[in-house]
Amino acid sequence: MHKSLVGLLSAAALIVGATQAGAQGTVKVGLIMTLSGQFADAGIQMQNGVKTYIKEHGDTVAGKKIELIVKDSGGMAPDVAKRLAQELVVRDKVDILGGFVLTPNALAGGDVSAEAKKFMVVMNAATSIVTTKSPYMIRTSVTLPQVAETFGTWAATKGKIKKSYTMVTDYGPGHDFEAGFTRAFKAAGGEIVGSVRFPVANPDFSAFVQRAKDLNPESIMVFVPGGAQPAALGKAFAERGIDLNKIKVLGSGETTSEQALKSMGSASLGIITAWHYEYTSKAPKNVAFVKLFNEMHHRNPDFFSIGGYDGMHAIYESLKKTNGKTDGDSLIAAAKGLKWESPRGPMSIDPQTRDVVQTIYIRKVENVNGQPQNVAFDKVENVKDPAKARMK
Repeated sequence: MHKSLVGLLSAAALIVGATQAGAQGTVKVGLIMTLSGQFADAGIQMQNGVKTYIKEHGDTVAGKKIELIVKDSGGMAPDVAKRLAQELVVRDKVDILGGFVLTPNALAGGDVSAEAKKFMVVMNAATSIVTTKSPYMIRTSVTLPQVAETFGTWAATKGKIKKSYTMVTDYGPGHDFEAGFTRAFKAAGGEIVGSVRFPVANPDFSAFVQRAKDLNPESIMVFVPGGAQPAALGKAFAERGIDLNKIKVLGSGETTSEQALKSMGSASLGIITAWHYEYTSKAPKNVAFVKLFNEMHHRNPDFFSIGGYDGMHAIYESLKKTNGKTDGDSLIAAAKGLKWESPRGPMSIDPQTRDVVQTIYIRKVENVNGQPQNVAFDKVENVKDPAKARMK
């Protein structure tokens, strides 16, 4: 073959290849995680959930390849989170922002999402106001009022608890949970007999638990962020001799996470919690999810993991609806009203608030095959964020 013809054919092949690559393109997803510091495990588990979804569904959607760019905020650091979000948008040219273990970081990221008109998926941060920071934001985790108010109503009615003492971490989510539980508990006929707040950074819970014990309340409602703190709080309950047969301990799902239960052992038996996900659920979708997750990461998923997993589901389904368009207006329009069957159960994105709607399960820690385990014994379906319902 003539050399010039070979050259022309080679050039043509290069052009076709480049055109095909351009046609496929990539969707860059910038994830801001906590991969070091006190909340490192939470960020790792969220990232594990993201990776599990991509493994299960492939790394191409709507003809485009998904590219993850992961940044570590190092903990509760809104200034760092905002800078990282700006860098992801300006320098890395991401199409979508996601991740956000902690509320202050999500609020900071929301400012960037709003300004840059970038679709943003909050995969954990659970304070109610988070999604109001940007019209381009959805949440696939949980809102604390969703859990707290559902639980407050349940405790005073079905739980037949009339008096409670509250103990919460002194930051946005703790305040949210305390306010939500108290509001619903009182409205259903309950009485709050005392309360205490403790610092975010590695508190010694012993004195706080003793203060509650001295009042001998009928129940203690607790909220601490996920990570190392639930186990430390459980240890303090055991050391201070809180008898769960006499004083009911109530909490959000963080209180009896798998890590916390391992640390507390038999001292956890009897704790009652309200939460949106438990890896021991026998629902077929969850059984398959837990199996793949264990194969990939050699551990069980937790609520951080399911937030990341469903966050990627929302991204994939929104991209399918837009046929790969990645502008913020197209993606947020596609995300509003999404409905799907998650490993956690049926869930959707409220088209008005852009927040998650889901089932809240009431669980009790019981001895299952010699190990403490959360066992669901009641549930409340189709729970919206009640705090946003009041804003309307």
